Amino acid sequence: MAADKVTIHVMGKAYEVPSDLTIMKAMEYAGYQFIRGCGCRGAFCGACGTVYRTKDDYRLKVGLACQEMVQDEMYLAEIPFFPGNKATYDIEKLKPTSETILKHYPEVFRCLACNACTKACPQDIEVMEYVQAALRGDIAKAADLSFDCLLCGLCASRCPAEIVQYNVALLCRRLYSSKVAPRAEHLAKRVKETKRGKFDKEMAKLKKMKKPQLAKLYAEREIEPA
Repeated sequence: MAADKVTIHVMGKAYEVPSDLTIMKAMEYAGYQFIRGCGCRGAFCGACGTVYRTKDDYRLKVGLACQEMVQDEMYLAEIPFFPGNKATYDIEKLKPTSETILKHYPEVFRCLACNACTKACPQDIEVMEYVQAALRGDIAKAADLSFDCLLCGLCASRCPAEIVQYNVALLCRRLYSSKVAPRAEHLAKRVKETKRGKFDKEMAKLKKMKKPQLAKLYAEREIEPA
């Protein structure tokens, strides 16, 4: 049975599209071809941030076009890139402290704790909480809470204090992984073995194999239990 039709408005122009489509698929149904603002199509890359309003609702809403379903009389516009300021730094020279965060992103001082950023997040991330953690210098918590961030920019688009939350999160995750997280001893050992040439002969052998041989070897590989 064919899906019911709804009317959406793209760049001010009305289109009738099936009601069971995402915004992205509906725009393609309407004839739009994505050159940018379209990546994974599975809510992993954050490239399809979208701003929209629905009929008789004063609120401005946001979402990812690849997962948000169309609604009748939806007025929408995609923002595949949000113009947020990004600090330049050498991560090797930084310390995992609140001073580092405030030096590179002093706007976190302006946080009003209004939680608009959290409400805007299509990943349901506690955005305000990780910003507050970063402000306190709790880099580990900020990195953990922001782990699923896609850098879509929708949080920043709704922030009255004009904080670029996702770039703050990115700095916290980089600080955590390089300065706070415990070193993986098994990985360090494997790096040393690789540099010593332990696997050179095996790699040379693999490079000489044909594709069917490689496919067979891959299919028969030993897999760690879940």
